[in-house]
Order: sequence, then C-alpha cells, then structure tokens
Amino acid sequence: MENLTKKIKALILMLPAMLGLASRSAAEDKAHFCPDGTYKFAERDTCELFLDIYNPAETDMISDSGKEKPTIIFMFGGGFISGERDTPYYQKWFEAMAKNGYRVVSIDYRLGLKGVDKVGIGQVNQLDKAIHMAVEDLFSATAFLIDNAESLGIDPDNIVASGSSAGAISVLQAEYELCNRTQYADVLPAGFRYKGIISFSGAILSRDGALDFARKPAPMLLMHGTEDNLVVYKQIKFFKLGFFGSAKIAERLAKYGYGYNILRFTGHGHEVAGSMYETLKYQLNFLEEDVIGGKGRTVDAVIDDPAIPSGEGTSQSRKEMYGK
Repeated sequence: MENLTKKIKALILMLPAMLGLASRSAAEDKAHFCPDGTYKFAERDTCELFLDIYNPAETDMISDSGKEKPTIIFMFGGGFISGERDTPYYQKWFEAMAKNGYRVVSIDYRLGLKGVDKVGIGQVNQLDKAIHMAVEDLFSATAFLIDNAESLGIDPDNIVASGSSAGAISVLQAEYELCNRTQYADVLPAGFRYKGIISFSGAILSRDGALDFARKPAPMLLMHGTEDNLVVYKQIKFFKLGFFGSAKIAERLAKYGYGYNILRFTGHGHEVAGSMYETLKYQLNFLEEDVIGGKGRTVDAVIDDPAIPSGEGTSQSRKEMYGK
C-alpha cells in the first residue's frame, strides 16, 4: 500500500511539473501556425470546450494508394492540471502533419486535477475521475466531428485519436472504454470505432485487474521511453487496481493475438511525450501502413534515436515546453 501511494504521489506531483505547458508572449503567438477554424463542441457546468481544426491542402489529403488520409484528434499534456489546446510548443507538429496531408483537430478537455494540493492513496479516485472526465470530453469532441462531418469535410469513419502524456492516457483509456462499450461511450454512435490510436507516453487505468479487451482495438502506436518515471512504462499494480503503461498494453494485445506497434525508446524518459515532431517519421509510417493500408502489423522495436532530446529536464526542452 505504501509503495503504491508513493508511486501515485510521484505521478500526480511530477506530471504537471514536466508538462505544465505555459503560454508564450503575444509576439510569439503571431508566428504560430494558425487554425482554419475554432468551434465550441461542448458546454459543461464549469466551462465551454473548444477545438481547433488545422486543414491540409486538399491535394495532399490523398495517399499514394488513392485513399483519403485520416483526421487526427490531438489531446495535450499537462498532468490533468495544466495545458492548452493551442500551446505554442505543439504548433510545429501541427504544421508538419498538415503538410503531410493530415487534418489535425486539437481539443480542450477539463483538467480534473487542477487545484489538487493533497496527495495520498485517496488521490487514486481523483486521478480516475480526471481521466474519465477527459475521456468524456474526447468522446464529445468526436461526436461533434461526426455530427458535423459533412460541413467540416471529415470522414466520420476515418478518425485517429492521439495524445501526449495526460492526453495519451486519455486516448488509450478512451479506446479501452470503447472496446468494452462502457457507459462513457454512449455518446457515440453504435459501432463507432477510431481508425487508429497514437500514444506519446500513455497508460490505462483499471480497477478490474488485468486489461481485458472485449473486442479488437484500433491499430495502436505506443511510443514510450523505457526509463519514464512519470507515466509508467510497465505497470503499477495493487490487487485489482492497476496503471498499465505501454509495455504492459503491448503484452496484453499480444496475448489476444492483436497487431500493435510499440516503439521502446531506450534510455529515454518522459521527454518522449513531447517529441511529436522529432518522431514524425514513425507516426507517418504507422499511419500509412496500419491505418490507411490496414496491414495489421505487429512492430516491436527498441529505438535509440539521437533526434529525441536527452534527459527529462534539459534546459532547451524546458524553455520550449514551459516558456521559461
């Protein structure tokens, strides 16, 4: 019990410190890759939720195989305490995806741990609640895209969910809820499926023991540093309570005989969560082969890539991610 409490405490306290993405100055904002449209997709008791859409050129949206490239929903990081859908740090990745023909939809979600100042075993309940609040908001954003697919030019059957850190936890949890068709998925049409999942250092929370997929999940790209001390790479487990990272998710998918992609960035920690631009080539390969091509591959690779910033606290990454 004490060991689990310490690990949960570390997760809750350190995530926002690592990924508490701050806004930059107005002068820098002008240089951003600007969205083509901003839309309100939900109104909660405490706030309104918006999404930004970044459209590629129409001529770039068709793959070499003649199929339309998917729309990518993105959820920011920040430990469920901080973060914004239009944080400057992400703009370079948004622009790169659009230039490669992928529409990006960056969404708001409620920050369920904002203002938390006490940490103990009881915080497991608050973390659970925060994750599922984010899942609800992701599903609401997805429903908005489906309902407005014609006017937005989106194929509702061709949507990929992606996220960084807390956002990655949210998209993986959402896919797990969708596969098991829990109450959280009721807002979506029966039979809806994401075309793919891209996780930059994510995990799944379960109160029912080992992960159990009632149906085959969407193709997954799991990207994680093997030395990640913030979002668990393997697992934290106490009786039926478990927080399962990329390595354990891949293990369970293999047991079910499902294809998956896991990239294990050896020697790296949580900096992988913020390395979307630096790992673009891996994402494009996954999208082309597994999402568009439907090949259902299993790729299990250990990667030592010098393009990934080294160390979780490098001054350059801190300056870019926190704005200080």
